[in-house]
Amino acid sequence: MTAEAEWDVVVIGAGIIGAACAWRLAERGLRVRVLEQGSPTGGSTGKSAAGVRAQFATDSNILLSKRSIEEYAAMPASGYRPAGYLMLVPQGQWEAHLTGVERQHAHGVPTEVLTPAQAQRHASFETNGLGGCTFGPTDGFVDPHGLTFEYVRLAREAGACFSLNTPVTAITREGDRWRVTTPTGEVEAPQVLNAAGAWSGEVAALAGLEVPVGPARRMVFTTGPLNLLRPLPMVFDLESGVWLRSEGERLILGRADEADVGWREGMNWAWLEPTLDRALERFPWLETASLDRRASWWGYYEVTPDHQPVVGRMPGVDGWLNACGFSGHGVMQAAAVARVIAQEALGEAPFIDISPLRYERFTAGALLSPDIQV
Repeated sequence: MTAEAEWDVVVIGAGIIGAACAWRLAERGLRVRVLEQGSPTGGSTGKSAAGVRAQFATDSNILLSKRSIEEYAAMPASGYRPAGYLMLVPQGQWEAHLTGVERQHAHGVPTEVLTPAQAQRHASFETNGLGGCTFGPTDGFVDPHGLTFEYVRLAREAGACFSLNTPVTAITREGDRWRVTTPTGEVEAPQVLNAAGAWSGEVAALAGLEVPVGPARRMVFTTGPLNLLRPLPMVFDLESGVWLRSEGERLILGRADEADVGWREGMNWAWLEPTLDRALERFPWLETASLDRRASWWGYYEVTPDHQPVVGRMPGVDGWLNACGFSGHGVMQAAAVARVIAQEALGEAPFIDISPLRYERFTAGALLSPDIQV
């Protein structure tokens, strides 16, 4: 390890959040050391379904996603494709959903409001129980692998140093600096950024802190090749929780099992049948699709009690920053979050108001967010 005095910020985690933050921190002139227990895309980032959308109900989430998508659109390495996001909204949620659309329009997000019949031009689905649909033409998906390694490259060019396959084993506060211990030595800096994804709660615990982030397993099922008349955008049925989109000649699809929390590994094939049962209610044409078990995969969401990220300084703890708990939104918001974290580290006002996402909300009693989770 390099000498203690060389670093201004130690970033723990080199997934898309940590890598993007490392770039923006180093770009601002800070000396950055990144510690990653494995490889940059070895955790949740590499297992993402890669959707990006600005269709949220709250200002902070809308802006974090919108500004991130704008950055991805300017980065060839991101693989950004504006294939769109189609939301199928039940009657009981339609009024609240339209309130979110108003906020999106106020921030310049071009969300389209459609009847279920009009939405058929994007995908074929059963319309029973729906109040309406919305389509985000600038939503879509990215290549999380290419994007993350581009952030690693940019961070290194800006002077950041990465230590891969380097787990953190202890964290202590020594005077005005944090001492971070790894199997190969110690690193010290006045500031630490906790960007460890699903492991962020455990990283915080090493420092004697409580950050309510833990793992939740998610399945992504992949069909065999299909003869679809058109590629499908990301389609999300808010009633059942089923989502699906085209991936080349195939489809990928999933549905969250809210009970599947903790460090469980491997594919949960028992979740396939309940997922397909709900999917077939809305997309009966899926009945002819085959399943490619070898192409299906699983990964961890990093979830918080209200399914919203923890972003910004830790109250009452000098030099501790969080950028974790994104609950499935890390890839779609990493670019803007990185700029916010750099501003926080330098004592500047963030360019996006992250007040609803700060740690303090838990001490005040967090409420469930109106934003939907995919």
